Amino acid sequence: MVLGKVAHYAFDAVLLSAFLAGVRRSTGLTPSVQPEKFTETPGLKKWIDNYLWVGEWTMDQSVAVFSASTYFERKR
Repeated sequence: MVLGKVAHYAFDAVLLSAFLAGVRRSTGLTPSVQPEKFTETPGLKKWIDNYLWVGEWTMDQSVAVFSASTYFERKR
């Protein structure tokens, strides 16, 4: 039961990170992660950067899988 909740929250966190990566790629907007805002907790900036990297990686992998699928086509 607890493991299921942890997996659900982890999936939701990755989904949110991928959404933020999509917003950044589409609009150029990105969360402001300025070092002076994190003087009390220096590891927090690194954690946020890693979290956002997971979203970028998820987007890249999803695009690669979707590109190889016959269910998706590229329209411009």
